[in-house]
Amino acid sequence: MKDYPLLKAARGEKTDFTPIWIMRQAGRYSARYRKIREQAGSFMDLCRNPKLAAEVTLIPIDEIGVDAAILFSDILVPVEKMGIDVQFVEGKGPVLNPKIETVDDVERLKIPEPEKDLPYVLETIQIIKEKLTDRPLIGFSGAPFTLASYMLEGGSSKNYIAAKSTMWNNPELWDSLMSKLTDTVIEYLSAQIEAGADIVQIFDSWMGVLSKEDYEKFVFPYTERIVNELKRRHPETPIIHFGVNSSHLLEVNNRLNVDVIGLDWKTEISFALERIDKSIQGNLDPVALFADERTIEEKVRKILEEGLKARGHIFNLGHGILPQTDPKKAKFLVDTVHRISKELKG
Repeated sequence: MKDYPLLKAARGEKTDFTPIWIMRQAGRYSARYRKIREQAGSFMDLCRNPKLAAEVTLIPIDEIGVDAAILFSDILVPVEKMGIDVQFVEGKGPVLNPKIETVDDVERLKIPEPEKDLPYVLETIQIIKEKLTDRPLIGFSGAPFTLASYMLEGGSSKNYIAAKSTMWNNPELWDSLMSKLTDTVIEYLSAQIEAGADIVQIFDSWMGVLSKEDYEKFVFPYTERIVNELKRRHPETPIIHFGVNSSHLLEVNNRLNVDVIGLDWKTEISFALERIDKSIQGNLDPVALFADERTIEEKVRKILEEGLKARGHIFNLGHGILPQTDPKKAKFLVDTVHRISKELKG
């Protein structure tokens, strides 16, 4: 069993300092990333290029010194291989075509075979693992609800009318789509682990738009099936579960057989620890990196002190790092987390 600090924290074991990684850490705030992105073509072209995707994955290790790399990819990569066209439109985000509207539409979708349909993802992981010898690699996937929402809405949404109305009014279509996505996520994450991912994160980014009752009835069982099957196949691989605006779902998600629950910046750690007994991840406001260094340091110290009460703590932002962030502030954050946590644990 690997003893990287981040994996130890995930498992609830003692660490000499609090490990940190940052969601979207291999992204637009980095000049090196933007340069590689320009030469790659489209965003999806970059995701499909193992050499460049691996290079991008490793940038934040060199530039800001985080304690883990996260695979450079996108949650919609497997959806594309199910038979949906995915385009990233400037100013609009992902646009999916055709939208899913009937059970027949779902029947036409295939469950991708990662080795055959997504070999570039697995090759990217293998390239990263050859170069990344002193810290873990995080694999990831979107969760069925978030992916289903994209497919039913045809892209991002403010109100989730198509997703929620399908959930309530068309149980056959809902179960058919969620079941197919559940199988897809199981195979996709399992293949990432077999290719070399040391820990995986399930992004249910949009679950917070649901009431506790609807989440528990219409979404939780599918996520639970993914987690249980991954734990059956890969019992030693830690799993992180994350979504935003989801503090009302903490007690439900504590029933998942995951190792870590990610917290957004609006969820107080003390509030979360009254409701969960897992390790935690988070939860600095991404905009805090636009504050002065003293303010950042104060906020970091508060989070680290509260995190000491958890079974284990992985420091992160409460959502993805913003493109306008100064990379020097990101490095200051990492250095500050390391310094203060060593002091607190020392």
